[in-house]
Amino acid sequence: MAAKDGSYSFSNLTGYVSYSPNKTFNFQLGKDKHFIGDGYRSLLLSDFSNNNPYFGINANIWRIQYNVWYSWMQDFSQYDGSKKSLQNKYGTFHYLSFNALKEFNISFFENVVWQGSDTNRTRTFDVNYLNPIVFYRPQEYSVGSADNSMMGLNATGKLFACLKLYVQAVADEFFLKEIRARKGWWANKQGWQFGVKYMNAFNVKGLTIQTEYNQVRPYTYTHGSVQQNYSNYGQALAHPLGANFKEYLGFVSYRANRWMLSFQGLSATIGMDTMNSNLGQNIFVSYTTRPYEYGHKTTQGNKISLVQSDIKFTYYILPQLNLRIELGYMQRSISDDMGYKLQSPYIYFGIKTSVHNFYRDF
Repeated sequence: MAAKDGSYSFSNLTGYVSYSPNKTFNFQLGKDKHFIGDGYRSLLLSDFSNNNPYFGINANIWRIQYNVWYSWMQDFSQYDGSKKSLQNKYGTFHYLSFNALKEFNISFFENVVWQGSDTNRTRTFDVNYLNPIVFYRPQEYSVGSADNSMMGLNATGKLFACLKLYVQAVADEFFLKEIRARKGWWANKQGWQFGVKYMNAFNVKGLTIQTEYNQVRPYTYTHGSVQQNYSNYGQALAHPLGANFKEYLGFVSYRANRWMLSFQGLSATIGMDTMNSNLGQNIFVSYTTRPYEYGHKTTQGNKISLVQSDIKFTYYILPQLNLRIELGYMQRSISDDMGYKLQSPYIYFGIKTSVHNFYRDF
């Protein structure tokens, strides 16, 4: 965080207290982040943004797992370098997971995000969203709110005990009539993920191959009030690229004892906003500034081509603590329709451990 005197401060506190009164329920209170899905990315809720205080309820009944998180987050839309310029925002998240078959799981997700204050009033945590079993669209209408609600689906299946297939779908708005019309209505705000992971590939123990595709339409995760967009602490709560992109990912890794050799490849096309038009990539811009109602397509605008590859050798000093030595080479290339091009190759070496993922490919 930058201060007015030019100095910077940074903190990253994480931890929680957990209580289980029986085998069915678990309650948590802490400051942390969550990740939903089986992919490298998540279009529903990822661990990309900063830690935030939360209270969680987890229930396990038969083949069903149900999670509820009540979160207190921060909005940076009016940040001027002082703490008082940070604004409160809140979120409630519901996640229902059902093991339909031994090797197949289907899960449903919904959330609502609302701002703590606006020009007319100051809000705290809205008690209408404390109910852990309501559907938020009807709840929003019943209280006359204009908060930001979103729904999603996550499904995972295993084949032959070594092949995992996974999909995600997210709908920030859903009007079937407009989707069928295929006229590119701006509020057709959806995203999709498809992935496959091959473990012990070709009967080689320790060899893992994974490929993943992510696509998010323009204006997804945005809101008319920037304070209510799908973000925390100035960072996306879902995909790091925001919206209006197509992304391909590939991973190959081989681990033997404490040694691992891994390769990661990324190719993405991102439709960036132009100087005079909000074309739906930046989730920190209000969707009310869109230039037109129809004709919107994924990757519209100034197309950015991002290609990155990373090859890395890893030796685990203490596997239990994820303490490791890394030596790698990364090649990154960025170009756009206007002739801009940047090549960024570099070699890195480090000794590190980590509790969360740190993304270096956005």
